Amino acid sequence: MANGSGRPSITLSRRCLLRQVAVAAGSAAVLGIATSERANAAQVSQKLVAYQPTPHGTQQCDNCAQFQPPSGCKVVEGTISPNGWCKVYVKKPGS
Repeated sequence: MANGSGRPSITLSRRCLLRQVAVAAGSAAVLGIATSERANAAQVSQKLVAYQPTPHGTQQCDNCAQFQPPSGCKVVEGTISPNGWCKVYVKKPGS
C-alpha cells in the first residue's frame, strides 16, 4: 500500500513496537551481563539471578552451559546444586 508520496506506508502497532523495544532491551542486558562478566571475571549473587536449589521443569544446573561440576557456575557465585536453577539458565548444547 502506498501513501501520497508513492512510497509504501508502514503501519506499526503500539504493541508490536513495545514488544520489539522489550526484546532489544532484554538482549542488550543479557549481552551486557555476559560481556561484563568476562571482562571483570566476577560472578553475580544468587539472589540477583533468583537462584533456587530445585529445578524449573526440565531446566536444571547440570544441563546448563554455565554449570561447572561438581557445584560451581561460571556466572553465579557460591555453591550451586546440580539440581538447581536460575534466570541465566542456558541449555547445554547436546543435552
